[in-house]
Amino acid sequence: MAANIAAVVLMFLFLSTTCKAHLFPEFYDNTCPNALSTIRTAIITAVSRERRMAASLVRLHFHDCFVQGCDASILLKDGERNALQNKDSARGYEVIDSAKAEVEKTCPGVVSCADILAVAARDASVAVGGPSWIVKLGRRDATTASSTLAERELPTARDDLETLISLFSRKGLSARDMVALSGAHTLGQARCITFRDRIYNNESDIDAGFASTRKRRCPATDGDQNLAALDLVTPNSFDNNYFKNLIQKKGLLASDQILFMEGRRTMLFQNIVEALSLLSLILHLP
Repeated sequence: MAANIAAVVLMFLFLSTTCKAHLFPEFYDNTCPNALSTIRTAIITAVSRERRMAASLVRLHFHDCFVQGCDASILLKDGERNALQNKDSARGYEVIDSAKAEVEKTCPGVVSCADILAVAARDASVAVGGPSWIVKLGRRDATTASSTLAERELPTARDDLETLISLFSRKGLSARDMVALSGAHTLGQARCITFRDRIYNNESDIDAGFASTRKRRCPATDGDQNLAALDLVTPNSFDNNYFKNLIQKKGLLASDQILFMEGRRTMLFQNIVEALSLLSLILHLP
């Protein structure tokens, strides 16, 4: 029971709160029975070519859902993808396009891009050893998107704890939900520009050796687009190291580490310990 709860909370609990349509897993059983297997094949192929793509697809889905719901608005060429939180960092669009093209071959005009993106995030998680979950289907695709709205709604790597809690609260999510969802940062990479201040201008909440290692890929005055793994140990596997890193002051992003450092004065600390324990249970990790 605990494992089921953790899987639901960890992997996009907010989907049920941001999508108000009547959704159910069997939505395409009659109109496009091979939709899920077709999407799964496309995602497995993409992740096998580039394992980092799993993190990119999970993030793409999160950023879609966090702005006006899970409606594929992030896929529109003008709008959300140009927001500061997405520009030059959101990726995986071509993978979703490819999956959509394959589905269209057998079921033209039936399966929404929003549903394909939702299923893709689940399949990407599974492809790198993460949990699976049942995806409710039947979303409608957006016809408009706003970069201004995205910049206002999406978290940034520099947000303080109060701001983060407020942003998630607007979506009907608690601080506990926020901590669980942050566990997706066990995957993927971040650009130097998003963590430079943390490794050069901070002494109290960062491990000195960790900061020194990170400076090799992120010079003080150059290399804004240089990439660094969010988790140095297992950067391409879905595991519990993200939460372990926070406890050891080895969170790469300030907005991640603050969950632990500031959270020690609140129940967030207990949430982190709980998330670590439950994720270990799900994935059979030490």
